Amino acid sequence: MQTKYNYYIGNINKVLDYIDKNLEEPFSLEELSSIANFSKFHFHRIFFTIIGESPFQYITRLRLEKSASLMLSRPDEKLSSIASLCGFSDLSIFSRNFKKHFNIPPSSYRENTIKKSNTSQTKSNNKHIEDKIDIYFCPESKTTKWTSTMEIIKNVEVKRIPKMTVAYIRSIGPYKGNDALYKKHRDVLFAWAASRELINNANFNYLILYHDNPNVALNDTQRMSLCVTIPPETETTGVIGKMDIEEGKYLICQFELSTQDFPKAWDWIYGQWFPQNHYIPDDKPYFELYPEQPKGEIFKVNFCIPVKAV
Repeated sequence: MQTKYNYYIGNINKVLDYIDKNLEEPFSLEELSSIANFSKFHFHRIFFTIIGESPFQYITRLRLEKSASLMLSRPDEKLSSIASLCGFSDLSIFSRNFKKHFNIPPSSYRENTIKKSNTSQTKSNNKHIEDKIDIYFCPESKTTKWTSTMEIIKNVEVKRIPKMTVAYIRSIGPYKGNDALYKKHRDVLFAWAASRELINNANFNYLILYHDNPNVALNDTQRMSLCVTIPPETETTGVIGKMDIEEGKYLICQFELSTQDFPKAWDWIYGQWFPQNHYIPDDKPYFELYPEQPKGEIFKVNFCIPVKAV
């Protein structure tokens, strides 16, 4: 029974990955059911049972959340252009769906977002000197780095990360408050990697990848993937999926922190670092990379956020 269930999960994951890569394109039920290797007459019900939304409810929600995220990162972009980038052929259709989902028209959402951003930046500029950021050039890596007096921050830099192929287990909804589910998924992923002798690979890494902007997605629909890096030729099946994390320029913040410090770390990145530097988050998944096992209650973790210059 479990094997059959894993088969269904694996095939639906293929559809989710395909939608992610082609969100601006039109989709048909025949196309999606073919990717899942299910009859189109049964695909809709299978998808709804596993994901909790119909295929086109899911696609529309992702498009709307992406449009809201783009409003945060591209405040000068025309709404018609954002609508097109997110797969909406008509601005009026986009506006109607946006208001239905967020309970506010897109133009008002953007205006409110800009106001909040300006207020947040003013507050961050007025914060105590203990959060001051200093910039220096590192001759060894030939990159610009930043330092902060916050003790949990060990290193901050922007650099290019090469493409990584990862095996993953995906979850819809946060692990916060559900440690048992997180541990179960992580154990399954590591057992799979160990059975294929991947863990001792010099390039092996464990990371948690977030597919959605946390300022936009609802908690119960936020998509997360527990991942381990694998050689590109590695085959996966069932609940273990496979995808590539794109090469790109990332802000990399190295922290040593406790579980309680994670929100503080994210607040520092978005409330302190971004407002004081000439970068904005790019519209791509971000991830936490864990270079080693935690020692007691302290985690060593690299927060990796795709960025672009402004």
